[in-house]
Amino acid sequence: MIRLPTRFRLCFLSVALLSFVVSVFLWFLTSHVNGASAGLLVPPILALGVGLRSVSIAAVTLGGSDS
Repeated sequence: MIRLPTRFRLCFLSVALLSFVVSVFLWFLTSHVNGASAGLLVPPILALGVGLRSVSIAAVTLGGSDS
């Protein structure tokens, strides 16, 4: 069964895709250095999304806040 992405996942995937498109645009139309710099942002954006999602799942699973 295929799961549709939630709004949280969709937000991070769309920002990563936008960063990728900007990096390709910069690579071919301006400078290779600028395109490579923008392209380096895609993995950290995706990693941030995975990290925040796992923290939010852990908070829900463990029963809430630390206080």
